[in-house]
Amino acid sequence: MKNAVVLLSGGLDSATVLAMAHAQGYTCYALSVDYGQRHHAELAAAQRVARALGAREHRVVTIDLTGFGGSALTDNRIAVPQQPTEGIPLTYVPARNTIMLSLALAWAEVLQAQAIFIGVNAVDYSGYPDCRPSYIDAFEHMANLATKAAVEGRPLHLHAPLLHLSKAEIIRQGSALGVDYALTVSCYQADEEGRACGVCDSCRLRRAGFEAAGIADPTAYRA
Repeated sequence: MKNAVVLLSGGLDSATVLAMAHAQGYTCYALSVDYGQRHHAELAAAQRVARALGAREHRVVTIDLTGFGGSALTDNRIAVPQQPTEGIPLTYVPARNTIMLSLALAWAEVLQAQAIFIGVNAVDYSGYPDCRPSYIDAFEHMANLATKAAVEGRPLHLHAPLLHLSKAEIIRQGSALGVDYALTVSCYQADEEGRACGVCDSCRLRRAGFEAAGIADPTAYRA
């Protein structure tokens, strides 16, 4: 049996990755992180997605990154940008993927899992530094230096199957695997009902992806 920990935010990309891991024959253990994010509705979406896509187990780990802030997603004093910006946007959360991957790595060791899946993308994305191929390679290398399992001859592979796909390609592949994107929440400032703002960076990328894919956008927008 092949076990995998799948980081599941509740958004479009991570839902697609969960479906991909399941299609590859992995028994999937979904891990979500409540880090104090503004778009808390994504955690309810993650629960729906995990159930719909057959995760063996879904856990939510809580870690409060609002204690550091530094991001529009963890500090309510910083507004979520509503227009494209230059450089790394204010929605970047310092060290978020490193923290989440470390938590996934810990659970993977306990489960004797062979793989971790993460839905990072370096094509249609916001420019976050921890979504780049070099970062994924470096984390996998570190993981196989730092764990008992790897030292004993059971290395772990970090899969990022969306890394080089456009948002439209992601949506087409997920749709072919039966992902119901109406269950997902991508918006950085979704309300408690999961309705999207339609103007943040994540909403713009999501909407453009559905348009380019030629697939109806099932997103619930506030207006």
